[in-house]
Amino acid sequence: MKKISWREFTIVAVLIAALVYLLPTFHAELWPHKKINLGLDLQGGMHLALEVENEKAVETTIERMIHEIKIDLRKKSVKYLELSRNPDNSITVKLEGEDNINGFNSVLSDDFSNLKIASTTRDSGQTIMVLKLPDKVHENIKKMATEQALETIRNRIDAFGVSEPDIRIQGENRILIQLPGITDTKRAKELIGKTARLTFQLVDEDGDVNEALKGTPPPGDEILYQIKKNYRTGMTSKIPFLIKKRVLLDGSSLTDAKVQIASQYNEPYVGIEFDRRGARIFERITGANIKKRLAIVLDKTVYSAPVIQDRIAGGRAQITGNFTMDEAKDLAIVLRAGALPAPVKIVEERTVGPTLGADSIRKGIVSTIIGGLVVILFMLMYYRKAGLIADIALVMNIILIGGGLAAFQATLTLPGIAGIILTIGMAVDANVIIFERIREELFAGKTPVAAINAGFDRATLTVLDANITTLIAAVVLFQYGTGPVKGFAVTLGLGIVSSLFTAIIVSKSLFDYFLSGKKVSTLSI
Repeated sequence: MKKISWREFTIVAVLIAALVYLLPTFHAELWPHKKINLGLDLQGGMHLALEVENEKAVETTIERMIHEIKIDLRKKSVKYLELSRNPDNSITVKLEGEDNINGFNSVLSDDFSNLKIASTTRDSGQTIMVLKLPDKVHENIKKMATEQALETIRNRIDAFGVSEPDIRIQGENRILIQLPGITDTKRAKELIGKTARLTFQLVDEDGDVNEALKGTPPPGDEILYQIKKNYRTGMTSKIPFLIKKRVLLDGSSLTDAKVQIASQYNEPYVGIEFDRRGARIFERITGANIKKRLAIVLDKTVYSAPVIQDRIAGGRAQITGNFTMDEAKDLAIVLRAGALPAPVKIVEERTVGPTLGADSIRKGIVSTIIGGLVVILFMLMYYRKAGLIADIALVMNIILIGGGLAAFQATLTLPGIAGIILTIGMAVDANVIIFERIREELFAGKTPVAAINAGFDRATLTVLDANITTLIAAVVLFQYGTGPVKGFAVTLGLGIVSSLFTAIIVSKSLFDYFLSGKKVSTLSI
C-alpha cells in the first residue's frame, strides 16, 4: 500500500473538520453543534442608538457627596445653615461662626479633596462658599458613566440570550447596539432602557396622601405610584403612596435575583438576596420598623409596600407585583446586571425584517455562485487540466471558509459575503502565479515533474508575500473597524489563510497524485 504523506493526512483532517463544523448550518438535526451566526443585515433584528444622560451621573455623585458631608459635619458637631446642590452641579454652603468655618474646611480637606472652593463671599456675618468638582473629575465621571452603562447593557443582553450582539460606544455618550434575530423589539427596548435603581424606603403613614396630592408633600416626603394591571381586562390603575425620601437600602448590596413561583397563588415573583453588609442593614431596618410599611421602589415606581411583621434575617426578600413570567424574568435580569449609572434614551431605532435579510442571503448566494462559476470556467479554459486542479482547490477553499466561520462562531454579514467573493478571486490568483512559473520552467526545457516542483518552490515566496501583506491589512481592519468592516475582515482573513493552504499544499498534492508513477512527457497547462 502507498504510504500516506503528511500533506495528504493534513488535507483530509482539515477537510473533515471543516465539514463537521459546517454540517449544523445545513442539517442541525444531524449534528447538534453551533451553526454560522448571521448578522443583523442577513437574519433581521434591531439597531438602536442610545444616548447616556451622563450629566445625571454627576448629579448623583454630587448628591451622595452632600449626604456624606452632612454625616461628617454632624459627627464633628459642625453647624451649617445651608448645604445644597445647584442646577450647574456646584454646591452652595452657608456657615456662621469661625469654629464652624474651620470645622467645615477640616472635613473638606480630610475626606473631600476632590471638591474645590470656587468662590467665597461674606454677607451679614454669614460665609457663603461655592464648591465645584474640577473639570477633569467632572469629565471622568461622565466617561465612566458611559462605560459602566455599556457593561451593564451588555450583561443584560447576554442574560436575555441574544446571539452575537454588537455593542459599542460612539463618541462621548452614545452606545450603538445591534441585536440580530430579535423579534420582540418592545421587550428588548424595555430591558435595555430600564435604569433599574432599586431602593427600600418607608411609607409615611402619618401623612395624608390625599392632602399631599392636592398640594405639596410634607418635607422629606414624595409621592410615588404603584401601577397595577388587570391582565383580564387590560386596564391599568395607579395607586399613590406617600414615601419618605430617605433611602434605607439600595440595590448595590444585591448579590442575586431570580424568578420564583408563589405556591399559594401560582404567580411569579422575584426573590432577591443581599450580601453580608446588605443583610445586616435589612435586618436592622425590619427590626426597627415592625408593623410599618416598607416600600420596594424601582425607578421611582412602587412595586410593593408590605407591612413588616417581624425582623427579617438571612438577607432575603421578595418583590411581588402581579408579574407575567416574562416581566419577572426581565426584572430579575436587570437587577442581577445592576442599575445603569445614568438614564439612557433611544435616539435612533431601526428594525430589519427577516424578509429583507432572506433577500440579502439569496442575492449574496447567487452572486457567490455566479462569481465562482465564472472563475472556474476561466481557469478551465485558460489552464485546461491544470485549471481543474485549481478549481478543486477553490471549492475546498470555500468549504474551509464556511467551516472556519462556524468553528470560531464568527458572524456572517453582507460585507462578509463580499469578502468571500473577493477571496474566490484571490484564491486562484495564487494558482495563477504558480502555473505561470510552471509554464516558464516548461519553456526552459524541463520535464513536467521537474517544472511542477520548480514552479511551486520558486513561486511560494511570492505567493506568501502577496497574501501575508493582505492578511496584515485584514487584521488591522478587524482590530480597528466596527460592525460591517469587521465582518468583511473576518471572511477576508479566513479566506487568505485557506487560500494559502489550498494553493500551496492542496494543489501540489493533487499534481503529485495525478502524476505519481506515470511517465508524462507533456503537461496540460
